[in-house]
Amino acid sequence: MKSGTAAARIAIVGLGPRSLGALEALVAHLPDSGCRVTVDVFEPSDAPGAGPNFHPDESPLCLLNIPFRDIAIRPPAFSRAGGFAEWFARHTGEQADPDSFPPRADLGRYLQARLDDLLDASNGTITLIPEQVAQIERRDAGWQVHAGDQPRALYDEVLLTPGQPETSPDDQLAEWQDHARDTQAQLAQAYPAAQLAKRAQDWTGHTVAIRGLGLSTFDVLRVLTCGQGGRFDAQGYHPSGHEPAAIYPFSLNGHPPFPKPATEVLDARFDLHPSEVDRFSQAMAQAAVADPDTARAAINATLEPVVTRILTDCDATVPQGAVADWLHAEWIDAGSQEKDLSPMDMLRTGIALAEGSRAPTTGYVVGQVWRKAQDALRAGYNPLETPAETAEVLVGFDEGLKRYSYGPPLSASHELMALIDAGIVDLDLAVDPDFTLTDSGWTLETGGNTARASVMIDAVLPSPDLSAIAAAPVCTLVENGVLAPLGHGLAARTVPDGQVLDEQGRVVPRLCLLGRLALGSVIAVDSLHDCFGRSSDRWAKGVCARQTADS
Repeated sequence: MKSGTAAARIAIVGLGPRSLGALEALVAHLPDSGCRVTVDVFEPSDAPGAGPNFHPDESPLCLLNIPFRDIAIRPPAFSRAGGFAEWFARHTGEQADPDSFPPRADLGRYLQARLDDLLDASNGTITLIPEQVAQIERRDAGWQVHAGDQPRALYDEVLLTPGQPETSPDDQLAEWQDHARDTQAQLAQAYPAAQLAKRAQDWTGHTVAIRGLGLSTFDVLRVLTCGQGGRFDAQGYHPSGHEPAAIYPFSLNGHPPFPKPATEVLDARFDLHPSEVDRFSQAMAQAAVADPDTARAAINATLEPVVTRILTDCDATVPQGAVADWLHAEWIDAGSQEKDLSPMDMLRTGIALAEGSRAPTTGYVVGQVWRKAQDALRAGYNPLETPAETAEVLVGFDEGLKRYSYGPPLSASHELMALIDAGIVDLDLAVDPDFTLTDSGWTLETGGNTARASVMIDAVLPSPDLSAIAAAPVCTLVENGVLAPLGHGLAARTVPDGQVLDEQGRVVPRLCLLGRLALGSVIAVDSLHDCFGRSSDRWAKGVCARQTADS
């Protein structure tokens, strides 16, 4: 900046929950900082604030994977929206069931209400520009943003919050895209689910395969069944006659994720003591700056006593060294402890654990403890700069535990079981099947079982691999070495306040990135709570500190 009295001009590329949280933090921080800003936010969506994952027009069959009781995205003091459950009750006339998992579209409407409050509180300093940014480049002492018909005036700072931008397909998906163009085979994406529901109207009596067996697959299954007129009740699934004849979900290991505990009472068994929360934050801070072996030891030393305490409290048998052995296997090969379970065994086990009809296993306790420690883990890791080899280990451990910590509602697992009982869903081909391309679709084969599908639905979330990003402006910044990966399998290298490091490891002045495309520099980013957490605060304080330094 050239003048100490001028307002800093900031451009934000993308407006979803991540940038909403950042803007709320900035507006809340401005009065005490003496910092003055004007902000242009570039977002072409008709639902700014919500983002595509929580679009208000998305199908109500798409549910959050956290219940009302755990949604703790507290609004800033200037917001009138209140908490999500409070807003929900006010706008629907219904009290939120703390154990229920609300539709993502409802959360999107709430986030848009938060955005309205933010714009009111900003007194005109925030402007929404419904344009797609095509390019960002450094010019003189500022950043040139190209959007619409002409470049904009220079900005002092740019914040990228791209979420999960479009990626180039992997080899398998690319082959299938070509196959669908050249034959009668149909290839569809899981989202937007409302669009999928319309396409599914033509799939009555067809055989459908689903690539992926994670959270998105449960949304897809509802769209293919309830979205076509079927219904679930306590007796099972009641078909409408408009569903596909058969549905074959599959993944590399064929294992559905473990559902979360069914009720607040059951979930409370896995609560952490305040002192344990502090120790998790301290352990992650120690691990983040250590070598991989020391990092593993620090995490294990904190996890083992907590997991042992909870298992003992739940009257589970805890053989000597069992927790340590489980953790050792998890670090080496995540999920290997369950490799002998069939997909059906995994589904039944998960249901029993979530219902509380079976004593918690070591893995289930580890996963629930890890879920409840997420804020503490981020607090320890994210403010530090972690060596690439250590980041790979810690991120891999966190990602592996998502089969527990990011599990679906128990109702989703019951629905999957009901669809299996109804003969609509089949898990016989769930474990890494082989594929043969045919004129009418795909033939799946594994273990002597085969099926022919005319429809393939891709329900796999792409990794944040920078080299695969196909969307502007990120892809150009990667090509030019401005955005560079921290390490193998990791995303962009950033410092704690979000500023980007280039391929030479130098700070790129006043270019910041928050969210999933910084995985490795930060951890546990695929969380709504992280969007409104300390990373946003650090970015906001960094903006004001840089302006103060220029004045």
